[in-house]
Amino acid sequence: MKASSPGADLAPKSVFQGAVARDEVQPAVERYAERFAVPAAERGKDAAWLAKNYYQLATDFYEYGWGQSFHFAPLRRGEPVTVAIERRQHDLARKLGLGAGMKAIDVGCGVGGPMRSIARFSGADIVGITISPYQIERARRHNARAGLSAQCQLVEGDFCAMPFADATFDRAYTMEACCYAADRRGPFGEAFRVLKPGALFAGHDWCMTPRYRPTDAEHERIKLGIEKGNGVANLVTTSELVQALTDVGFEVQQADDAAEWPVPETPWFTPLASGVSFTGFRNSRVGAFLTHQIVRTLEALHASPEGTVKVHDILRLAQRALVEGGQAGIFTPLYSFVARKPE
Repeated sequence: MKASSPGADLAPKSVFQGAVARDEVQPAVERYAERFAVPAAERGKDAAWLAKNYYQLATDFYEYGWGQSFHFAPLRRGEPVTVAIERRQHDLARKLGLGAGMKAIDVGCGVGGPMRSIARFSGADIVGITISPYQIERARRHNARAGLSAQCQLVEGDFCAMPFADATFDRAYTMEACCYAADRRGPFGEAFRVLKPGALFAGHDWCMTPRYRPTDAEHERIKLGIEKGNGVANLVTTSELVQALTDVGFEVQQADDAAEWPVPETPWFTPLASGVSFTGFRNSRVGAFLTHQIVRTLEALHASPEGTVKVHDILRLAQRALVEGGQAGIFTPLYSFVARKPE
């Protein structure tokens, strides 16, 4: 897959082109789809490839639909999704006790929306790591525009093999990113290594819930739809996530599913499931349908490269499967944890 050069202008050459050369979008999305024809256990070896190439293709769509923070949040009735997302970020900073003079690592930072929000809120210096070179360039541009280039740094790399010395950071966090690892012990183990003794690691992640039954064909269909629609090799259960934290040495202080809290007043998937949502229109079913018609028109007019419709088809699969998983109670993107590295 051909990525844009580091010095290239961040504006895509065509609408929704992402980081892939115009004539490579169609074959790139076909190669991506082929990887999901094999069992989940076999996809693990492709986990890093899937995540990197998914976001090389889909980042522009994510920014169009979600802004600069690619994660969910507990929702209060009638509030904009952006408000709920920022509250989720600030709550995480409070759990970590982040403050000025501290240095934190954002494990799987995307284009840096949470990093910038948490940096402003806490005053901490944050280093974000992502495997996508396109997201690095987007994040650096956003940091500069926000006046946060000195406080928020970016590193391109695999969070299962971080290029940092042991005991570098005062805190670590992740926001719905470690689900992209073939084995959670990869990024969790690296977070453990780069944290100072006694430091906290907190985050939110995508998991299958205790209601999920791997022998149920309908559950498996929904799980595969979530994975294929979002570039995830293989989702694990909530208990497997907690075990992975323990396996690498963390002391788990708190672990629960925010989707099960008495609050929020509305389910996390409400914006995706609603026919029309005026607090998150682009993510609603009507918004996604209209976007798809726009994308079809842009591709027909050659304003977007061939294959752009197929990229959006994958995102529409994600929308349907996420809603189905949430409605069935077998999937959550809101599983939260706080863990401590022993002294």
